[in-house]
Amino acid sequence: MQRLRIDQDYLVTTLQRLLAIPSPTGLTDSVVLAVGDELERLGIPYELTRRGAVRANIQGVRYSPDRAIIAHLDTLGAIVKSLKDNGRLEVLPIGTWSSRFAEGARVTVYGDEGRAWRGTILPLKASGHTFNEAVDTQPTTWEQVELRLDEEVHDIAGLTRLGVNIGDHIAVDPNPEFLPNGFINSRFLDDKAGVAAILAAAKAVKDADPRIPVDCHLLFTISEEVGVGASHVLHGDVAEMVSVDNGTIAPGQNTSEYGVTICMQDSSGPFDWHLTRRLLKLCEACGIEYTRDVFRYYRSDGAAALEAGNDIRTSLVCFACDGSHGWERTHVKSLVALAELLAHYIQMPPIFERDKVPLGPRSDFPDVQLQDD
Repeated sequence: MQRLRIDQDYLVTTLQRLLAIPSPTGLTDSVVLAVGDELERLGIPYELTRRGAVRANIQGVRYSPDRAIIAHLDTLGAIVKSLKDNGRLEVLPIGTWSSRFAEGARVTVYGDEGRAWRGTILPLKASGHTFNEAVDTQPTTWEQVELRLDEEVHDIAGLTRLGVNIGDHIAVDPNPEFLPNGFINSRFLDDKAGVAAILAAAKAVKDADPRIPVDCHLLFTISEEVGVGASHVLHGDVAEMVSVDNGTIAPGQNTSEYGVTICMQDSSGPFDWHLTRRLLKLCEACGIEYTRDVFRYYRSDGAAALEAGNDIRTSLVCFACDGSHGWERTHVKSLVALAELLAHYIQMPPIFERDKVPLGPRSDFPDVQLQDD
């Protein structure tokens, strides 16, 4: 196994480009094409599903049993629920996030035939000069916010003339800030930071051109934030799948703020014993800072893959993310550590040779779970 260097500048530049492309679930075509462009630059062949999920392939010595590394391109967002008598818009979230983080957000509303309008999501009682202390006591729910367009509209008729419709997508400005000390603040680091880390790992592998033992698929899904995840982009040869997503920095969590976090269980249950421990040992062998954590209120791409009937070993590796699904922050050290782990994992042989077939005899089934692996 070669010790591969991660191009930090490439990782950061790629993340900046991804964050600049609006991609709430259902409005992901542009970011899909951008990732395709990047894969072409790296010389990695890929295919698209009907709706745009990406399946790329780094060729190994043999094609099966192969592995997959997966992240999602879609982000949180909102959608127009109704046109209001006051010329504003009722909105509902795309994905699960609090209206607390929507208040004050600058947004773009995307309508039919390429039309788009700028606006702001505001609480119903937005003026302290009018509502006084009621501004501070109104509830935090999506029913308590509305979208104010920067257009001369004051009623439903004006909205209709403008061309706004129920069901129009709303993309929230990410407002990224990359600081010289390595901290990165932005909405939607979940999971564009994960995508950037995967592409940086792929670049390191392609630049070094090591002999990798099996094909490694890079999968980029487009509907993780609404629970679909990896259920529609796998094929039967995949025996191991590593999901890449955010690890929450919060009280009661053990996520590493400057390293990579190996998740042992999320809300869907524990991840594969053997694969998670392979990744833990790989961190130790390569000197990559890491921690282990368990997430209660979390569901990754891997859960959807298993629920769709795929009999594969799954794991979840995470970059640090403070303020997840809100004003998110990570550090470039965490992203580089994640990319290093992925680059080295791509070079590893499969955990078990028996995994090349879906069914086999008891004689070749692993008997190490209650022993040292």
